[in-house]
Amino acid sequence: MWKPDRNSTDPLYQQIANDLEQRISYGEFPPGSLLPSERKLAEQLGVNRSTVVLAYSELRALGIIESRSGSGTRVSSSKWGATPKHTPNWHRYAKGGSFLPNPPFLRRIREALAQDPNLIDFASGELASDLVPVQEMNALMSQNPSMTYFGYVNPQGYGPLRQALVRYLAQYRGIHTTESSILITSGSQQSLYLITQCLLSPGDAVAIEDPSYCYSLPMFQSAGLRLFRLPVDERGVQPEDIRSLYKKHRIKMIFINPNFQNPTGTLMDQERRAQLLNTASELGLPIVEDDPYSLTAYQCEPPAPLKSADTLGSVLYIGSFSKMAASGLRVGWMVAPNSVVERLADARQQMDFGLSVVPQSLAGQFLASSYFAPHLDRLRMNLLYKRDLLIEALRKELQDLVEFHVPEGGHHLWCRIVPEVNDSKLLEASIQNGVIVAPGSVYGSTTGYVRFTFARARAEDIPIGISKFAQALGATIK
Repeated sequence: MWKPDRNSTDPLYQQIANDLEQRISYGEFPPGSLLPSERKLAEQLGVNRSTVVLAYSELRALGIIESRSGSGTRVSSSKWGATPKHTPNWHRYAKGGSFLPNPPFLRRIREALAQDPNLIDFASGELASDLVPVQEMNALMSQNPSMTYFGYVNPQGYGPLRQALVRYLAQYRGIHTTESSILITSGSQQSLYLITQCLLSPGDAVAIEDPSYCYSLPMFQSAGLRLFRLPVDERGVQPEDIRSLYKKHRIKMIFINPNFQNPTGTLMDQERRAQLLNTASELGLPIVEDDPYSLTAYQCEPPAPLKSADTLGSVLYIGSFSKMAASGLRVGWMVAPNSVVERLADARQQMDFGLSVVPQSLAGQFLASSYFAPHLDRLRMNLLYKRDLLIEALRKELQDLVEFHVPEGGHHLWCRIVPEVNDSKLLEASIQNGVIVAPGSVYGSTTGYVRFTFARARAEDIPIGISKFAQALGATIK
């Protein structure tokens, strides 16, 4: 006899309901037939009677069964009629498919923020509203009120935006490219999704940083890729680890975020950058460089991307507006060989026929405007101020309970909690205290790390938020 799987992530009652529904649909229990009593079925399946009560309640809610006092529980006659018919089991469909859901911690964070918008948010990766150039963009829209075209644009993206990006990349990132080598996307995640779906195959091995933002994206596992880790220290990844992974696992691609890495804030040093490019070229391995934070360098010259030193065309370069201007525009880009751009543009066109021309037009205008450079200066100044507020609060409230490296750019501060702590308990205690953070295990680290994102919270809320976090940590380690 079938038994529920106690190791499954599905609740026992849901497994029982699904099994009964399937057996009813196959005619094992015809319309009007009597089902086992709750107590008897519980004994047969080796579960508590309350579990069967929940399973029967689920089926009653769907109209599949009906219960009457003194008559027991029967398969519904009115619903099935002569020929069994019933509502699709959407729960089963939602659990199926090859595209995996977000990790539980990320879903819990989003659920908590939706339930309580007043939580002080150190978990979300977007800019606070006071860091977004709203006035400048409103001015650009008022200066150019009439757009003459609202149809589909080139699959690679809106022409004027790609032209603006050619100039921007040369001036600010030292990357010299052409319009035909640029693909506009809805952001870095869509760029990564297109790469994993179109340039790699199930079973391929790829290298990602450890810890890494990539680890939090189920798209890699959904694509059937095997992930192998490159440990990140204070100087970034070690290129010799790539050679070792290639020898053992025949990795086919490297995913890296060398400038103010997410989540650690690490800046990869120049010696390792040169070694990384040399190693990749020797092995014929492509590098996917995600570069969202370089222009946030607080008090130094923005570090050059790997792509600017790429003379062999080994690097696929990904950029985005989200971390330096406005996540709501949903505008990102990729610089790649034209054959790759055409392949990914074709795939993206199958998904959505191209992005909206309106945000693309606005992004192109903003990049080319006199507003862009002053906005970057204000952004850097405000991020530095918020970073320093966060560090001051951590040193005041937690003292020897946390260890961290001070980042010189980016949005994040990566902390190690010195006493042993359970990530799940710490997250729940923080939420109860009115503050939310991202546990380090979301990014593949061992338990006991936390990523504080200071770009989202209001400056005046940062000391309050760290005080609340300190109380939550104290309650967790008692």
